Amino acid sequence: MAFVVIEVLLAALAYGIATRAVWQHHAQGTPYLPVTLWAAAGLALQLVSLAHLTLSAGAMIIGLGTALSLFAWQAALLLWLFSLKESVGALGLVMYPVAAICAVAGLLVPDPHGAREALDWPIQAHILLSILAYGLLTLGAVQAVVLSLQHGQLRRRPPSGVFSTLPPLQTMETLLFRLIGGGVFLLSLAIATGALFIDNLFAQHLAHKTILSIFAWLVFATLLFGRWRYGWRGRLAVRGALVGYVLLVMAYFGSKLVLELVLGEHWS
Repeated sequence: MAFVVIEVLLAALAYGIATRAVWQHHAQGTPYLPVTLWAAAGLALQLVSLAHLTLSAGAMIIGLGTALSLFAWQAALLLWLFSLKESVGALGLVMYPVAAICAVAGLLVPDPHGAREALDWPIQAHILLSILAYGLLTLGAVQAVVLSLQHGQLRRRPPSGVFSTLPPLQTMETLLFRLIGGGVFLLSLAIATGALFIDNLFAQHLAHKTILSIFAWLVFATLLFGRWRYGWRGRLAVRGALVGYVLLVMAYFGSKLVLELVLGEHWS
């Protein structure tokens, strides 16, 4: 456990340095390479800590804290990859601190159940698809927040500081819908595998998660259809993305919080 604590603290430190480097890059024009290197170090250290926390004797153990850390890690990884080609590095001012906080949460919020039996591969596939979908849509939510701030900045005065380095609104909106589209695709697969391989998705302890996940899917799917059919953009796109994400967070973490910390039950 001592090694895991060290890994998490080093990951948080690396994310903190990466965040500072992002600010220096956008405010002072310093090279972006330090951001890439420090963020990569944070991602690697957090991944190692997650492996120690979630994998035990062939079993996949995902408690509330490790779920937070895992989703934040994947969102930070996607941002790191996108920033290699797209001018979206400013999102790191939000995403890297969030990843650091969630990495620490993986330690502070323990799994109340200890070791469990290994899950069948279809259930593991469902969990993996859910994690991938949540991570992609988390990054989409961060993008929506930044896009909202960018809209507000442009209405008040010419962009300055970090906002002056962001891509045009049209490019930022296109990236937002790409993230939502990828997230909806993965969420569709996650819901489908859950329907196929989980005995009763509408059992009492799963109904809240299932219903809210479907509502979130409907919000995101409607937003994508509106973009394709009617050209939805701007505040409508931002609000739709955030409403869908809030429903998704309530579906997973709201239910998980009540079940694990209050009722002492579990689902992945």
